[in-house]
Amino acid sequence: MKFGIFFELSVPRPFSAEREREVFENALEQARLADELGFATAWAVEHHFLEEYSHCSAPEIFLTAVAVQTRQIRVGHGAVVCVPEMNHPIRVAERAAFLDLLSGGRLEFGTARSSTWTEIGGFEADPNSTKMDWDEYVRVLPRMWMEESLAYEGECFSMPERSVLPKPLQKPHPPMWVTVTSPGTELDAADRGLGCLGVAAAGFAEQERRTREYHRRVKLCEPVGGVVNDRVATLNFLYCHEDLRLGAERGLSFLGQFGVLNAHLLFTREAFPTSAYQSLGNLAPAPPRAGAPSDGPRIPEGICIGDPRNIIEQAKRWESIGVDEVNFLLNAVEVLPQEQVLESLRLFAREVMPAFGSC
Repeated sequence: MKFGIFFELSVPRPFSAEREREVFENALEQARLADELGFATAWAVEHHFLEEYSHCSAPEIFLTAVAVQTRQIRVGHGAVVCVPEMNHPIRVAERAAFLDLLSGGRLEFGTARSSTWTEIGGFEADPNSTKMDWDEYVRVLPRMWMEESLAYEGECFSMPERSVLPKPLQKPHPPMWVTVTSPGTELDAADRGLGCLGVAAAGFAEQERRTREYHRRVKLCEPVGGVVNDRVATLNFLYCHEDLRLGAERGLSFLGQFGVLNAHLLFTREAFPTSAYQSLGNLAPAPPRAGAPSDGPRIPEGICIGDPRNIIEQAKRWESIGVDEVNFLLNAVEVLPQEQVLESLRLFAREVMPAFGSC
């Protein structure tokens, strides 16, 4: 199993250009260290208008900075919003290919359709059409990368015959993924031969159910691109410390703050009457168990915070249910000082990764 890092670029109030830059610089330092330590992928989301929660509105620029400052770690669009009001398909194909070339063929290309009304409504996109738009994108983007020239007539966009340039370095094209929050999207991924990129934390039972069905379906898929990506990744949270209690205390502090920010998001299903956005029904990790303080830290199921021993135990369970990569959020609105985040990464690489042959 592999390990990656996952960036939301959350910025605490009060906002200022200096504070924004500090968050970006901290994230780049984390990516450089992760590259040195042997992490597999650095993912960055695409979000718009989500104050504090995520200021990562131009992930292709952030990931370009990651690419030029690192040597081995793969750069992951986690993910490009495939809605024409936000990103025109031709521009998506051009930027992705450019990033793949600049990174030396290290791009992992994720796709999404956005889930908040703040974003979809802000661009005046129709929530009823985003699923169809996404499906059209994942079918036409590989053609732009693989075919010398292309003329296309579709529902969400059309183009006369043109050569979409440049072409990516990876052949036939970079691995493609779709972000998975609500149950059922993993089936959309499997049927199209796309990787299953979990971007909402799920408990063991829910992830095992999704993973098992995904692997069954992907073997029968009709791939939309030139290659099948049959990998499963899941989102998690990382804080590693020699002392279990201190590790849990610090890790739970930023996990809790991230949960508060997430709870404040206005999801499309809550604001717009459409069948295109169902309840997430996420079956997230179980809440901390009840018990006296002497029972020790109350860490939610499957969450990789605490000491190396506890983290290895959780990660081994993820590996046992067929997860190929665990991607970690490392901080939220700078709750943790940067040096603590870096020390957590170093300890994880030194004590945890060798248990998985990852370092």
